Amino acid sequence: MNLLAGDIGGTKTLLGIFKWEDKLIKLHQHKYHSSEWNSLEPMLLHFLENLPTGVKRPESGCLALAGPIINGKCNLTNLGWKLEEKEVNKIAKLNYLELINDVCVLIYGIPFLNKNQFIQVQHDNRNSKKQGKIAVIASGTGLGIARGLCSNEKILSFASEGGHREFAARSTLEWELSQWLKSDLNLQRLSIERVISGNGLGQIARWRLNQSDVIEHHLKKVSELWPLKTDLDLPALVSKAAKNGDKTMKEVVNIWLSAYGSAAGDLALQELCTGGLWISGGTTAKQIEGIRSATFLKAMKNKGRFYDYLEQLPVMAIVDPEAGIFSAACRARMHAE
Repeated sequence: MNLLAGDIGGTKTLLGIFKWEDKLIKLHQHKYHSSEWNSLEPMLLHFLENLPTGVKRPESGCLALAGPIINGKCNLTNLGWKLEEKEVNKIAKLNYLELINDVCVLIYGIPFLNKNQFIQVQHDNRNSKKQGKIAVIASGTGLGIARGLCSNEKILSFASEGGHREFAARSTLEWELSQWLKSDLNLQRLSIERVISGNGLGQIARWRLNQSDVIEHHLKKVSELWPLKTDLDLPALVSKAAKNGDKTMKEVVNIWLSAYGSAAGDLALQELCTGGLWISGGTTAKQIEGIRSATFLKAMKNKGRFYDYLEQLPVMAIVDPEAGIFSAACRARMHAE
């Protein structure tokens, strides 16, 4: 039986056909730029009508979406699409189709990840073997959070919109950053997504480049045009400059990493995820050195009396950019059984 899987994000969408023969096998996949489409349905129709010869239409499917799913309905947070499971399946014509949050779906893929799909950030001192309570925090276009329970018998996944909880400044520097962002973005409250998503890295750079001690910088004009000028990728330029030794951009990246690490530690305590904390999202592979650094890990473990607990917690980073569609295919297989 062929399976339909999809990972629909604010930037890109991956749609694929898979089958299971003792392991997941990809038969066909296509990448779309999400912003070039008005909704998912015409994109999905294009994909299914252009399958290669010999690839049969799928019978079961799972589509992971960058937004909350309530009663089979979803408003994609960073695209403005409004989707409904039944309406999407009128195009897909599957025996079973599930719409699921794109971070929530990772819970279903984690037990089946191969060693080349993730990196150990902090050693597993509890020998969890991907079992028990797990939590995922994923920084990409936005910030996603999910939690789950894995055992030999079943996998349970629970969605969350924890990426929109309040950002709490831990220092004078973070307080100044938060006040500037509120004023500049005309916000009454500031969520952690505004700071530690991929776009958050760009926002921190904008704040830093607006300070009086930065008189001239080659990214200043870019920061003034971003994010309205969509062909500019300020976060990527910040990362590149930092890697090339730019002192100001290294400072920006370290502010971002510290805030990200702190949020990851908060999630680990909230969920008591003894089965492991998983770092994912589009920024993970790009920032893997920083996520493995003392800047990130020190902030993650700086939780007072719970330092020792976090010191022993297994922490992994998913570096496979196709982990989302892989996990969606794993979930589609569960429906097909």
